[in-house]
Amino acid sequence: MLLDGDVPEHDPSPDAVIALDRVTIRRGDSVLLDALSWQVELDERWVVLGPNGAGKTTLLQVAAAQMHPSSGRAYVLGERLGAVDVFELRPRIGLTTSQVSGRVPASERVLDVVLTAAWGVVGRFTETYDEMDVTRARELLEAFGVGQLAHRTYGTLSEGERKRVQIARSLMTDPEMLLLDEPAAGLDLGGREDLVRRLSQLAADPDAPALVLVTHHVEEIPPGFTHALLLADGQAVAAGLTPDVITADNLSKTFGMPLTLDRQVTPAGDRYTARAAS
Repeated sequence: MLLDGDVPEHDPSPDAVIALDRVTIRRGDSVLLDALSWQVELDERWVVLGPNGAGKTTLLQVAAAQMHPSSGRAYVLGERLGAVDVFELRPRIGLTTSQVSGRVPASERVLDVVLTAAWGVVGRFTETYDEMDVTRARELLEAFGVGQLAHRTYGTLSEGERKRVQIARSLMTDPEMLLLDEPAAGLDLGGREDLVRRLSQLAADPDAPALVLVTHHVEEIPPGFTHALLLADGQAVAAGLTPDVITADNLSKTFGMPLTLDRQVTPAGDRYTARAAS
């Protein structure tokens, strides 16, 4: 029975890998997400943009089954958070964050950084791997242009090389969904463009998992990403197909200042550049 003013609950689409229904996250007096509803389908590639403090990382933590809603309903890979064993759910999700990267021992061999994802551990110990695992780890490193680094130690890699190794690691278990938290942060121009190109290739692969990429910058949106969500103050400013959402007006509302937007159409998809309006 619904009380006056209540909104009926909506069941998620059967193809949704993420379905949030009026999800709110509170920490003390702070509201990190505010009654946010959002849905990601299996074949979609989403970019999430917004300023610092918008709720992007919190949103990714919910999607990664690492944080439960204070109110509302959150479904991840068809399972409702709060009614599922998250330790069984999390191996089905690929996740790259600076926190994961920071836990990798500097002395760890690059091949083992990827390989240990098969056991869900960081740092090789006494576990064993079969030849199929080793072959897959090598293929993933090759796919992201770091196959030649397999026998280097992680601590000797550049920031761009580490980012690509981390993405290879996140794909090791053949996840149903891949979440990327600011993968281009800290990269120089060449490193950023190489990573954007490789993520665009991944987005174009019909066998790739659903993708969600969090960033602050429109320049980091890989061509081929189909959908966009703009966040500000824990709420959605706009969500939908990327060309419809990434507009000067929507970006100005999201970042709280007048912005201009340049859009370059390429064979692989659109690239964007934003700057303050003069």
